[in-house]
Amino acid sequence: MLVDAEQIANWESRYRAAFVNSLTGYKSANLVGTRSLEGQENLAIMSSAVHLGSHPPLIMLIVRPDESPRHTLENIIASEVYTLNHVTPDMVPLAHQTAARYPRETSEFSACGLTPGYQPGFAAPHVREANISIGLYLREHQELKINRTHMVIGEVVWVWLPEAAVREDGSLELEAAQTVALSGLDTYHDTRTLKRMAYAKPDQPPREIEAG
Repeated sequence: MLVDAEQIANWESRYRAAFVNSLTGYKSANLVGTRSLEGQENLAIMSSAVHLGSHPPLIMLIVRPDESPRHTLENIIASEVYTLNHVTPDMVPLAHQTAARYPRETSEFSACGLTPGYQPGFAAPHVREANISIGLYLREHQELKINRTHMVIGEVVWVWLPEAAVREDGSLELEAAQTVALSGLDTYHDTRTLKRMAYAKPDQPPREIEAG
């Protein structure tokens, strides 16, 4: 089956969105926690978080165009702090519900049955039910000309996670934290480690260092 650009352009909009959103494969499932300057808490499911650098530790988030109110984006720009919270299997129904278009004065924490928590001196709420939560300061924001999406780059300033999820080499064993993945707009997945591979070098063959 071959699909070309003309076909994609002519598809019904929701069908096209579902198809293109699935093309990149499995993605992270994160709840983005923010709070307005007036103290209104907000929570939104997003799947566009990408590692951007380790020194300083940077994570990029892509937010859709602001044709309708984007409370999360507005809060990030105004407060310059936010959190990313990994979704676990038990959280899936509640996390998915945060995608509904609640009015600004409604907290998705309350509406969807999740619990806000705060780290001392950090104004944005994290999700107490999440096993991994990340606090970030806004470092850069750009509206992309190509489609008016917003690129948000944050610097990691704190991480809350189970000690058992951190391997000796510093990498995370996400299964130990029960982190789930997301494909398309609405499909959530458990994960299973197949194997870990050694650092690739041109003078050595591929080498497995840990079986799944």
